[in-house]
Amino acid sequence: MSLTRFTLRQIEAFTAVAETRNFGAASEQLGMTSQAVSQLIAELESVLGFRLFDRTTRRVDLSSAGRDFLGSAETLLRHVHSAEGVAADVRNRAAGVVRIGAPLVLASSAVPAAIRAYQATHPKVVVRVRDIAVDALVDAVSAGDVDLALGPDRPVPASVSRVVLFDSLWVLWCAPTHPLARQRVLRWADLNGAPLVSAGRDHERSVARMQLSVPDGERVTPVDVVDNVSTALGLAVQGLAATLAPAYIGVVAQPFGLVMRRVVDPETVRSVCLYRHTTRAASPATQGFAEHLTQWLPQWAPQILESPAEQPKAARRPRHARRSLP
Repeated sequence: MSLTRFTLRQIEAFTAVAETRNFGAASEQLGMTSQAVSQLIAELESVLGFRLFDRTTRRVDLSSAGRDFLGSAETLLRHVHSAEGVAADVRNRAAGVVRIGAPLVLASSAVPAAIRAYQATHPKVVVRVRDIAVDALVDAVSAGDVDLALGPDRPVPASVSRVVLFDSLWVLWCAPTHPLARQRVLRWADLNGAPLVSAGRDHERSVARMQLSVPDGERVTPVDVVDNVSTALGLAVQGLAATLAPAYIGVVAQPFGLVMRRVVDPETVRSVCLYRHTTRAASPATQGFAEHLTQWLPQWAPQILESPAEQPKAARRPRHARRSLP
């Protein structure tokens, strides 16, 4: 027997009559006429090949075969109602799975905090986080490995869109005992000859581009490049080097005891962006979480600055700051 030969409406009619033991009561429950309910039962019996009810002028009772079939029919309807509920949750952005990629600092700080805030009102939405290197973020979105990506500004192909969520100053992070920590504000010339470590080639390229207008004799070059920002911060903690990085990494730099120093002339800004695929249809859950990030993340950024006194300066783009190139 093909599963497509009976309909859900027939099963609903059968369970309603089985519950009420009356065609009239079942028809009222279903919002149908008694004749229509009787026709659905007759059609179902024809498909199944056995009688479902023993009828008399006064009573309607389940047949022996009807009693055997009732449990399966009720289970079928429960699964259908459950599927309807899941579909409603998905449609209303109340449920679903979202995959998001971000570099280490954002993946371990901003993204988990954003998930917690979102799940307070959307507890059925599951967000899976993947820590991805900055250089691989856009490719991960383009290939469909993640639904969303969050990270520093990068060039994008036509298949990926980029929306800036907040700006963060490029600053120097160093130990409080480091000679550069004695000045509240640094210039590029102050860094000349100081050991600097970059976290990844992306940082190294960004530092180089920041200094395009700096005279050759004042340009700084990292003495080492490490894969993870945590390694660069570890070297800085021991006073072995300082590192240039966006201010938002303060969420991990401050627990290390590092201090932040602004570098000016020029003072440079790095944008943090949300990346999405332009042609692949996003699920309602992905759309909902993307909208949440767009509203929530700019409020998170000022909370990870060095001190309340410096928060207004670093939270907004300085008047004479220059945006770093992707």
